[in-house]
Amino acid sequence: MKPLVRPSRLAPGARVAVVAPSGPVAEDRLQAGLDILRGWDLDPVVAPHVLDVHGELGYLAGSDAERAADLQQAWCDPSVDAVLCARGGYGAQRMVDLLDWEAMRAAGPKVFVGFSDITVLHQAFATRLGLVTLHGPAAAGVDFVKNAGAQEHLKATLFAPETVRVIASAGAALVPGRARGVTLGGCLSMLASDLGTPHARTSARGGLLFLEDVGEQAYRVDRMLTQLLRGGWLDGVTGIALGSWAGCGPYGALRAVLADRLGGLGVPVVEEFGFGHCEGALTIPFGMAAELDADTGTLTLDEAALR
Repeated sequence: MKPLVRPSRLAPGARVAVVAPSGPVAEDRLQAGLDILRGWDLDPVVAPHVLDVHGELGYLAGSDAERAADLQQAWCDPSVDAVLCARGGYGAQRMVDLLDWEAMRAAGPKVFVGFSDITVLHQAFATRLGLVTLHGPAAAGVDFVKNAGAQEHLKATLFAPETVRVIASAGAALVPGRARGVTLGGCLSMLASDLGTPHARTSARGGLLFLEDVGEQAYRVDRMLTQLLRGGWLDGVTGIALGSWAGCGPYGALRAVLADRLGGLGVPVVEEFGFGHCEGALTIPFGMAAELDADTGTLTLDEAALR
């Protein structure tokens, strides 16, 4: 696994497009997120269908074609420097195959931010565009609009990425040790459901894998990790960082599953790394060469995530 192409950092006045590739967006939270972005001296523009709700499938922000068109138009607009996802939810898998990847590649690299269901797009941006992306807060997400820690870490990554080359967490070693590799990952359930699809990574070999999820019982986490193990997707992974597991039941029971399923890989594993569905979520760049130290709970990037 090789490091991917780094987009350029943002500067004051940069135009950022907000899109909704997955679920519907609450207007009040969207406005709160836009206010924060304006406070950073950014120029946010909202894609046409961000506040839409599918007529029959209320868990989608408009039709698949509309959500894909919003993302593609934002990405291909030369005046846009970054594309931020308003939220996750569900729906990225339904629209990812409608994107014109040749046109998006021709538009050149730019910053892309999101998490949760957006894991599907992180994978596609890696395989189709060869581009570093940011697993970070959603622009209309509760954590982003209410938590200063999440805001400041994303802001530093966007504007001064050299200041966050070392990403420190309060995590502890589930399996001790240090490992090098290229960062990748996201939401476990999305990685499992993305297996075998046209835009997914075929393997985590050579990678530092970041995993988190929300609302999944321990046996479901077991099932998804077992799927990745049985499919050989985890063969050759060099290290693993575990993020938040909100709504996944008592952590002690879940921790036993994580240790049972991942401990046999013989690689360092750090738990409670502080990214994903949690307060003050860290922004994790995907596609970067880095070192993971499970004993100190740190990720050290070889270079700044953005140029």
